[in-house]
Amino acid sequence: MTSVASWLPFVRATAIGWLPLVRHPVPPLRLGSQEPRVDTRIKINVSGQRFETWRHTLEKFPDSLLGSDEREYFYDQITDEYFFDRDPDLFRYILTYYRTGKVHYPKRACPDEFEQELTFFGLVAADAMGDCCYEEYKDRKKDCQEMNAADSSGFGIDECQPLPKDATLRQKLWHAFEYPHSSTSGMLLYYVTGFFIASSVLTNVLETVPCPVLYGSGTNEDRENLSCGERFETELFCVDTSCVLIFSIEYILRLFSSPDRMQHLTRVMSIIDVVAILPYYISLGLPDNKELSGAFVTLRVFRVFRVFKFSRHSQGLRILGYTLQSCARELGFLLFSLSMAVVIFATVVYYTERNVPSTKFTSIPEAFWYTIVTMTTLGYGDMVPQSVAGKLVGGICSLSGVLVIALPVPVIVSNFSRIYQQNQSSDKRDSHKRARLQQAKRTKEGALKKFLHTKQRINERIAMLDLQQQRQQHQQQLHETKLESNS
Repeated sequence: MTSVASWLPFVRATAIGWLPLVRHPVPPLRLGSQEPRVDTRIKINVSGQRFETWRHTLEKFPDSLLGSDEREYFYDQITDEYFFDRDPDLFRYILTYYRTGKVHYPKRACPDEFEQELTFFGLVAADAMGDCCYEEYKDRKKDCQEMNAADSSGFGIDECQPLPKDATLRQKLWHAFEYPHSSTSGMLLYYVTGFFIASSVLTNVLETVPCPVLYGSGTNEDRENLSCGERFETELFCVDTSCVLIFSIEYILRLFSSPDRMQHLTRVMSIIDVVAILPYYISLGLPDNKELSGAFVTLRVFRVFRVFKFSRHSQGLRILGYTLQSCARELGFLLFSLSMAVVIFATVVYYTERNVPSTKFTSIPEAFWYTIVTMTTLGYGDMVPQSVAGKLVGGICSLSGVLVIALPVPVIVSNFSRIYQQNQSSDKRDSHKRARLQQAKRTKEGALKKFLHTKQRINERIAMLDLQQQRQQHQQQLHETKLESNS
């Protein structure tokens, strides 16, 4: 009883709360008085795969193709749907944009193809793509651009193009120079030019080696210190002339066979070829006057550029050159950071060391050398700070150099590894493609031989049957003739 009595106040309060609803009941809902929202489903056929969505979903973005009246150009009245001859796998990501307002980049899709799909439907990747995917999309797009970029500087690694059957002499010559491994003549040019490049570089090195000459005999020997270039001047000149002659012929033939001569003249490798042979011809036009010749001695330094001709014969050097070209921004950042650090630390170390007796830091430009060798962790020891503050600045300078130089190095290494792996994959694909073509050619030749052999056997069989038939006819005619004569 006590428990029931304790619940009575709650029951009384509940009954009192329902009294207003009993006195003033809630009016019934009038569904017929409100007009329903008019919306229709739109059917979209993308290369045979059908999608459905609401009209108001598309009209939220009236500046796009599906959200504007331009979609009516793709309407098919027979099937009552919009037909687009596009990629259905990528279209589902575009349709998601109309629902959520953001496009998400599929990781396995080609960025160029995905951008083409976005452009077709009137969407901009920078505006439509979500922040979670845009950075990855930009990185993938940059990688593809670097992979597919045509290298106009001569360091690019091009795929060997097949030579047409009706190729001219220029085309055959250019193909032999650019793709030496594709023909015997190309391999011959490849090894001949490589031999003369090595001979030229070796001659340039040997002519500076000391080759002393001894005069007299016994105790009256006189020693004259000469270099090999002076002692064997005629022999080395003949070797150098032969190398320059081969290089000149190679340059003329390359220029003659080039599809675009003006573009060939501006390529880096073409400029290196000219710089490698130009000092020789300039030296031939100079007189033996030592005063005049001394002004052009520095031209002989340019002969060292013949080393870069090896880049045509080395795939690794071409990859390294292309890597440096693709990392120009990172290298520029490195040089700019080093320049700022050199100026700052050279100024600080100069003012900390200028009052030290017999100091070598006589000016800020003089301190540049110390700062450069310290930041690059070389430390020749020709300039050393004496004060405590100067040593402290030198230590900070060394640590700063390590940090500044170490920052862009991983980017360069990763780019080199990526380009090298791409090139190796391309070479493997080319080798597999050539192997498949050769196998298909052998299979085709074998099938053709088998077909011709079978056809020959059939023809022989037919000829044998014809011969037998002719013999039978001849025997029958003889038999009929005999019968007629007997009768």
